[in-house]
Amino acid sequence: MLSIGSKGLPLRKPKNCNLVEDSLMGEEDKIYKLGKRKRGMSRKATKERVSFDGDRPSKHVSGRAANETTKPRKSFKHQNTSVPQTSLIRKQVDPETAKYFSEIANIVEGNGVELEERSVICGNALEEARGKELELATDYFISHTLQTLLEGCDVDQLCGFLRSCAKEFPYIAMDRSGSHVAETALKSLVSHLQDQEALSVIEETLTKICQAIVVNPVDVMCNCYGSHVLRSLLCLCKGVPLNSPEFHVAKSSMVLAERLNLRASRLDGNDSPHIELGFPDLLKFLVMEMLKCARKDILTLQVDQYSSLVLQTALKLLVGHDQELLHIILILLGCNEENIVGGDVIKITSVRDIVYLMKETAYSHLMEVILEVAPETLYNELFTKVFRNSLFELSSDHCGNFVVQALVSHARSKSQMELIWEELGSKFKDLLGMGRSGVIASLIAASQRLHTLEHKCCQALAAAVCSANESPRSIVPRILFLESYFCCEDKSNWNWENGVKMHVMGSLILQAVFRNPSEFIQPYINSITSMEAEHILEVAIDARGARVIEAFLSSNISGKHKRKLVMKLRGHFGELSMHASGSFTVEKCFTVSNVSLREVIASELLAVRTEIYKTKQGPHLLRRLDVDGFSTRPDQWRLKQASKQSAYKEFYAAFGSNETKTFKNDSFLADTSNCTSDQKTLKMMRKEIDECLASSSAPSLGPRNATHEVSVTKFSGLKHHPEGSEKFAKLAVDDVLKRKSKKLKKENNIGGNENTAIAGKTTENVVDNQKSSQSFNKIAKKRHRKQKQGPSKPFKKKLKG
Repeated sequence: MLSIGSKGLPLRKPKNCNLVEDSLMGEEDKIYKLGKRKRGMSRKATKERVSFDGDRPSKHVSGRAANETTKPRKSFKHQNTSVPQTSLIRKQVDPETAKYFSEIANIVEGNGVELEERSVICGNALEEARGKELELATDYFISHTLQTLLEGCDVDQLCGFLRSCAKEFPYIAMDRSGSHVAETALKSLVSHLQDQEALSVIEETLTKICQAIVVNPVDVMCNCYGSHVLRSLLCLCKGVPLNSPEFHVAKSSMVLAERLNLRASRLDGNDSPHIELGFPDLLKFLVMEMLKCARKDILTLQVDQYSSLVLQTALKLLVGHDQELLHIILILLGCNEENIVGGDVIKITSVRDIVYLMKETAYSHLMEVILEVAPETLYNELFTKVFRNSLFELSSDHCGNFVVQALVSHARSKSQMELIWEELGSKFKDLLGMGRSGVIASLIAASQRLHTLEHKCCQALAAAVCSANESPRSIVPRILFLESYFCCEDKSNWNWENGVKMHVMGSLILQAVFRNPSEFIQPYINSITSMEAEHILEVAIDARGARVIEAFLSSNISGKHKRKLVMKLRGHFGELSMHASGSFTVEKCFTVSNVSLREVIASELLAVRTEIYKTKQGPHLLRRLDVDGFSTRPDQWRLKQASKQSAYKEFYAAFGSNETKTFKNDSFLADTSNCTSDQKTLKMMRKEIDECLASSSAPSLGPRNATHEVSVTKFSGLKHHPEGSEKFAKLAVDDVLKRKSKKLKKENNIGGNENTAIAGKTTENVVDNQKSSQSFNKIAKKRHRKQKQGPSKPFKKKLKG
């Protein structure tokens, strides 16, 4: 009996089957079809359809005809309909073959078969499948057995199977069951890439598959299952992991973290060691030929959600190949062939069409990636011709605003930021009212990255939530409850909402704000420090609000303001430490506090130590704050805390560069998670000083040797004098300096003339290391000479007294 198309066979799913059929291949569809989300945080497509009136389409929204103000736009007739697939006549699996593979399944899925024998059985079974691959791979039951066989066979048998079904591979990939077989085959090929002798046969096999796909690529690209298989094939050709989120569908949280400078770009790893041996020429061939064959269907590819995912992956994988990227991007922008050949490019007449396309869900995702990977010349042309004078229009759209975020995040120069500011700088209040807070967050982050307009961004944000005649103390609360505030009709009478979760984007915006220099954010400092104690506690308990307090405590704001906020949590540190997010806040509070305030925190935690130990984060927090040490040896605990602060300040005075000294001494005490290279160096040294001071409960300040040995008697004598903790701190710094100096000397000696051979190490890094080594050596020698001379006369007198 014959059946037409890959859906011809009825689905025969056993009732007791525990296999999850809808794997990652179907997950992308959920991204576009999720239910209601928070306002401004998703780009769920609105109910709209497009009809035609002659050659010019007209747009209908929610069943209403377009009015006079509705502008014409391109036809997106395939947006909500699947692309018709080419029919293929295939046979059902005959009973004899079905019985054979049922018996094979019982054998290979058992535990009694040895590895060598298993490989032979798998090879024989795949040989039996020759000529029947399509019907076997698309049969629900046998496809599972086929996956097991492809995992257990050797590389020659695997490639033989794929070459035999190469012409039918696109149809296998587009089938619900067959797609799993195709994925398994590609993953098995990856496991053989380390075998140099197998590379030629693997490349030959992949070439045949690619040649079959480019005959009719649109069907595969626009198919839910085929899209995922095709993306895996592209990753295999590049040599990156098939399930890598960087090149498949990146989580929105990852993208947002990059835009807010919270993590490095995903594509920075394109040249990292995790890239294995690939077939770059085959990758270029596949991508270029797919687009060449699909030129007539480019409108479909632009707005189809599954083809958009394939094109996004292709663009990310071709980073570094500017010529190919330029060619592909111009095709995706809808430019004519003569423009591509001629070199210049974006015609003014097509600009409005591109702007309208960016308001479509699939194309907006695609344009974000285009802006991320585009060569600088093309990015500049897109910025000038397409986006300029359309930024607010796009920012107001539920899809277009994400494209604007990408544009701002990848701005290349201060001049571009200034042009963006001209259009959006006065629109902060409007954007926040429309729920486009992501655009504001991207602007603040980009201003910090390019070191321009930081002050203006902070001023505009404050003015958007607080009018000139209102007290600035309401700025932080209103941003924390951003959605609630802008939904309130009478904004002047808006009050703090107890028990309501704080706004995600509002929290992220405030975190970005507190990364600015303190002179730019005085209204925000006054606002957060003037909040009521119960509101500060509620913020600290809320996971989103706690991040804001941590950002404030980790900033370069003066210690006086930080301790003012910490004092408002007095009496609640025990309660706060019971919460997962609150425990981090307690640790930050402890870090920025003086000795007396640290003692208050430790005593509050000691009162509920038993309960804290029962929480997941409790033991770590108690260990970090040395609450047990405070309980058993309070005097020694106080001395150690005082010594830490003295050591920090002394070390900072010696090693803080002119650039880092602008952050004030408190930045050395703050534990910043998102810091500059100088701050990271200070953070590393602070950690070493901590380890040195905590290396023993006795007064030994490091390795026990003649130079740094301090007797218990001397230690006990020192602690009763004001200068004792200072002396203790000096010894700690000396110990760290000596260890650091030895380490750098050793590294320089080992490196020697081999610095040029070290991968990834630039000339600037070598020079910096040499300078650091010289600086460490110089200061260490100076301190060592002072130690030999003994304490100064005033210090001796005080000790005698």
